[in-house]
Amino acid sequence: MILDIPVMFLSVVIPIFFSLLLPFIGGKKVLTAISTVLLLIPTAVILALSAMTGLREPVLDPVFLSNPGLGNFSMLLDSISAPVAISIGIVTSMISIYSMRYMEHRMDEMEREGYRPASWGVYFMLYLMFSAAMMGTVLSTNLVEFYLFLELSLLPSFLLIAFYGYGKRERIALLYLIWTHVGALSFLVGALLLGLNAGTFDFFNPFRGANMGLGEILPDAMRLPVLLAMMIGLFVKMAVFGVHIWLPYAHAEAPTPVSALLSPNLIGIAGYAMIRIAYVLFPKEFSSLAPYLLGLALVTVIYGGLMALAQDDFKRFLAYSSVSQMGYLLMGISSITSLGMAGALLHYAAHAVGKALLFATAGVLITQLHGLRSIGKMGGLASKMPVTASLALIGFMHITGVPPSLGLWSEILILAGVADLAMRINQFVTVLILLLIGIGLSTAYSFVTMRRIFFGKASEASNNAREAGADLLGPMIVIATTGLLLFLLPQLLIDPLISSLARMLG
Repeated sequence: MILDIPVMFLSVVIPIFFSLLLPFIGGKKVLTAISTVLLLIPTAVILALSAMTGLREPVLDPVFLSNPGLGNFSMLLDSISAPVAISIGIVTSMISIYSMRYMEHRMDEMEREGYRPASWGVYFMLYLMFSAAMMGTVLSTNLVEFYLFLELSLLPSFLLIAFYGYGKRERIALLYLIWTHVGALSFLVGALLLGLNAGTFDFFNPFRGANMGLGEILPDAMRLPVLLAMMIGLFVKMAVFGVHIWLPYAHAEAPTPVSALLSPNLIGIAGYAMIRIAYVLFPKEFSSLAPYLLGLALVTVIYGGLMALAQDDFKRFLAYSSVSQMGYLLMGISSITSLGMAGALLHYAAHAVGKALLFATAGVLITQLHGLRSIGKMGGLASKMPVTASLALIGFMHITGVPPSLGLWSEILILAGVADLAMRINQFVTVLILLLIGIGLSTAYSFVTMRRIFFGKASEASNNAREAGADLLGPMIVIATTGLLLFLLPQLLIDPLISSLARMLG
């Protein structure tokens, strides 16, 4: 279905345009309200279009830019992009509300440390631009369009860390900028080599559908190098093992509302792009890499899990757990089956809900316990903060696949896809052993940490602990409720998703 007006494009660019006006508006409550309403616009559009079609057919904006060399710029919502777009919409709009109380604490803290933080208007301008750009990235249909929105998400997130982060925030922001920009440039090199030779940068042509196998236009000797350039860039963005170094610093030291967007939303977009772009353009070459991708995924799961277990800082723990969770996404993608890839996209949504709740929990603890982040100094908090403890438990359930969480369905689908690949490459026993180790580590780091923070012997910190208010917990409850609804009604996403992927995979 092609729309009469570019509704999705407008829902993305309107928040970006109005974000530029926010530094000139005063009042944190007014700014919070404006930011939230503007982010609810693309969220409402995505949900309305999803309900209208049941995700049984793609919805396209009319082409809003067409160039013989570049191709066609449009925006696409279908069963493949919907889990990612819905997750971004719900999380960014709710964390916008959460931001007011948390950033009030952070700005007061910075002033006590002798720093003059950038204004509320600057914060919400950067937050709004970052959030809307992620949505634009996911809905793009053209490599140049995708890259422009990807870069637009990088710059405001870099400034948010530099202006409002913790520790050596300028140095960490620069580390984040360099690593992720190098990743984006690697992707761009591959995209340029492909697009200039193919005569178009469309990976989804609004008039013909997905440009399956467009990479076959390239000479044989160029195909794999071009795919690898794009994949390396996506690996950096996704923070898989070996190119993950920037993530624990950036995600741990970013202001917590930004961490809640970086970890579940931004890094997972690279996994989506591997399916939507890399596989679509180079299906044969991508399939040849499948065993190596599976190996990298398993190493990422296990390494991230081991490092998470070793952490005492709660936010750094969550950062390493994100590395581990990206391994699960890559596992599903590497299977090159409709079940495994559907599981990966569903796990994006499960991780978005779960990790947003967990980073928001870290923020609640920071505001209520005077900046405390050390897990070893926590304990016995559940009796004083029962709602926070319940929401944290739901977050851990999502990333470990314990019912009633969306993570249950995503992990079942991923494991089904991985089992199929393992049998195809005659490595079922080896893969099974590594999977059991990885799943065991994920379960251990999640529930051991839950016990250390909220149960066991009461800590000194628990003596003066008290539950947070609705301004922090309310948005978290909405995110948790979204996850529960998706667990109860998984067929809304799974059935059309598997059907679309089955057609794409042939």
